[in-house]
Amino acid sequence: MDDQARLIDVSNFEEITHFVIGEGHGVKGLSETGIKGLPKQYIQPPSERTANIKKAEPQESIPVVDLSMWDDPTVGKLICDAAEKWGFFQVINHGVAMEVLEGVKEATHRFFGLPPEEKRKYFKEHSASNHVRLSTSFIPEAESALEWKDYLSLFYVSEEEALALWPAVCRDQLLDYMKKCEVIIKPLVQVLMNGLDIKNIDNQMESLLTGSKRINLNYYPKCPKPELTVGVGRHSDVSTFTILLQDEVGGLYVRGLDGESWIHVPPIDGALVINIGDALQIMSNGRYKSIEHRVVANGNDDRISIPLFVNPKPSDLIGPLEEVMVKSGEKAKYKQVVYSDYVLHFYRKAHHGKDTLEFARV
Repeated sequence: MDDQARLIDVSNFEEITHFVIGEGHGVKGLSETGIKGLPKQYIQPPSERTANIKKAEPQESIPVVDLSMWDDPTVGKLICDAAEKWGFFQVINHGVAMEVLEGVKEATHRFFGLPPEEKRKYFKEHSASNHVRLSTSFIPEAESALEWKDYLSLFYVSEEEALALWPAVCRDQLLDYMKKCEVIIKPLVQVLMNGLDIKNIDNQMESLLTGSKRINLNYYPKCPKPELTVGVGRHSDVSTFTILLQDEVGGLYVRGLDGESWIHVPPIDGALVINIGDALQIMSNGRYKSIEHRVVANGNDDRISIPLFVNPKPSDLIGPLEEVMVKSGEKAKYKQVVYSDYVLHFYRKAHHGKDTLEFARV
């Protein structure tokens, strides 16, 4: 019996879990059965539901920065101001070709279009490597209410390992995209450090800021009751910064400057969304801000997004940069922590705002 004809009892917790994870269908497969109700494990507390979030005025949005002239001081100021104030900005004319972006989106659809028995091989219970992990929601075993999302997470160690372990249907496009994104990553690091009055970026500092990378393929299927659940709960990223490619559907919201409202990040054809992560907030001693964001569920369309997380290496010790502290004369707001310890703390619990940052606070 195919997924479309299969009857699912939305009130049966065990049946849902077995279908989604045990059989490898994910919530994509659940959506494709045509269920009319929302399984109880996906129903969020009223405070977290889409209908109850305070949305900002439609005209309010994060900055859009044209990167066609990196050397223009105005561009650097726009980026650093956005990193300090908003924690988010979109970039256009960034140098990554449209066909590369479209190739990544097509590759994402190809992966999630695989038969369940093929995708099942990549669920963490079956995957050949912890660096290649398919999951649903965020951390199902730690969540009291699940998110309406499937995602493939790929930690980049080397091209050799990626060629051996990453799914063949998307591997080449993702590796090419990651390489092409260097045209953004290197100058962005330079601009952000210049904004902290750090001019000399040696290999050690560059490695601290960008020593490891992870790319996720996110799939948000059409939801029968989107007002009762979320695509992703509110959180900030643990990265140095994140480069996000989103499709035309939209649904990403970031916390507004008033600390209460939520601002939609409208998809712009060919644009990439950049957001500051916790690691850079810590290293800048709070100068740059990692901002809460969330994704709403959609009742009409499937949505995909592809975040590329640029991070310190797992073994790196992160804390306020010495250069920042000497020049500012401030007291350290954060202690030194091993980056992998910080990340593990993030992955031990459900998404819940920025509370992970308390792990590093003095």
